[in-house]
Amino acid sequence: MKAVILAAGRGGRLQPVTGNQPKCLARVGTQTLLERQLASLRMHGISDITVVGGYQIDDVRRACGTKATVANNARFASTNSLYSLWLVRDLLTEGFVVMNCDVLFHPQLLDDLLSARHEDALLISPRGDALYSDEEMKVVVRAGCVVDIAKTIAPEDADGENVGIAKFGAAGAAALIEALELLVVDGGRKAWLPAAFALLCRQRRLHAIDTRGFPWIEIDFPDDYWQACARVLPAIEADEPSHRRRHAGAASGRVLHHV
Repeated sequence: MKAVILAAGRGGRLQPVTGNQPKCLARVGTQTLLERQLASLRMHGISDITVVGGYQIDDVRRACGTKATVANNARFASTNSLYSLWLVRDLLTEGFVVMNCDVLFHPQLLDDLLSARHEDALLISPRGDALYSDEEMKVVVRAGCVVDIAKTIAPEDADGENVGIAKFGAAGAAALIEALELLVVDGGRKAWLPAAFALLCRQRRLHAIDTRGFPWIEIDFPDDYWQACARVLPAIEADEPSHRRRHAGAASGRVLHHV
């Protein structure tokens, strides 16, 4: 399977932490977010990796070294993640996993996603007691499948939050590429990638995979960064020995069901 990491943006809201570096090179503990994602993918047997860079792309290339191919979204300042994936659409046809560069996650989440029996699946953090705002990419789930995904979903209607990591088989990839094409032609270059997921899930099943309480965080703001350093990374590292034991056995992705 191939993997795509979407890392074209600067992440201007994180500038107090990153300075002039792109968001993907924010350092959490001893490694950058990009280094952690590359290592996690390779640990799960995925070595065919494309990173879609843009802002400070030479720095991104140096960080990737020989571990990934870097594609250039030269229009990063006027586009968004949907356009970044559309640029590398020719690489997606056999199936792939895609992730946003700003997600710090427990490796069990990738285990569960990749081992799920469904070819097309999206990691979802169940709502629980979470209080959503306009910032979260919210998800509505019915019968274990995503039926809507957008930041504009009313908080009380949301069943969970998109983690920012998904996988697609060959047929799902073809349907997603078609959705990307339609949205780009229709002027959607500034849209988030989940706009294409929302279009796709009207045509075929996109299964929701429960995070099962394993720690993760999307890093958009300085407060997110400090939470990642102080709370999320220590929780991930504390569970690493247990994860290695689980990884040696059979992992299973639990489908999230609407209650």
